[in-house]
Amino acid sequence: MDDATRPHRTTALAELAAAVIFLTRLPLPWRGHWPADLDQRALAWFPIVGALIGAAGGLLYWGLSLLALSPLLAAVVTVTALTLLTGALHEDGLADVADGFGGGRDREAKLCIMKDSRVGTYGALALVLAALLKVAALAQLAEPRSVAAALIAGHALSRGLLPALKLALPDARRTGLSASQGRPNRARALAAAVIGLCFAATCLGKLPLGSGFTGLALLLLTAAAVAGMGRLARRQIGGITGDVLGASQQLAEITLLLGIVAAVGLAR
Repeated sequence: MDDATRPHRTTALAELAAAVIFLTRLPLPWRGHWPADLDQRALAWFPIVGALIGAAGGLLYWGLSLLALSPLLAAVVTVTALTLLTGALHEDGLADVADGFGGGRDREAKLCIMKDSRVGTYGALALVLAALLKVAALAQLAEPRSVAAALIAGHALSRGLLPALKLALPDARRTGLSASQGRPNRARALAAAVIGLCFAATCLGKLPLGSGFTGLALLLLTAAAVAGMGRLARRQIGGITGDVLGASQQLAEITLLLGIVAAVGLAR
């Protein structure tokens, strides 16, 4: 068996590093060969990287609050910094899906629009609304510990659900980001979902939601939002793409943030 066909063994550290490289713009060095299945194996680490991203945002918000910045201004800076940290990876998917689903007349037209790097009216509107909703949610929570808990929960759970969505739907294209990664292993997809749920449940337990059942309802609501996006994608283009995964992450994150704000407000 030659090097081209020999299965590659990847360590957990390599899988985590691959997930960090994929999900962020951190200049993480990589030496040696990149195994063909590494992107697929790295999917299981998405919720952990998401939690780290959320923690970075929470730490930044806390630091800005110490500088006496208002909750609104601190929220704007935090959302901007996290977008830069991730390279707007998922926001790009959200814009493409909004343009494609909103402007395409049929499946092929929708896929063609989504592949276009230009942002249209629907995409621009989706980006503006997404940013406003995130900023408003963080500013409404205001208290640094609550903001950190919400960010960790939102970023971990939203990424933890993506492998399961990818496993549940066929690829809409034979080529592209999603198709190149391949279908995730069932056990790894389940592990990613469980890890994301555990991070989110732990963080929700730190928030004044009034009841444990409220936290459970928020988790189910977020999962339902991702499932709804998957169903919409199946009807619109016949399956999943990298853009659909990005849009699903954004929808899940915003859904959970808004749910937290509503639950905290009602519990007061």
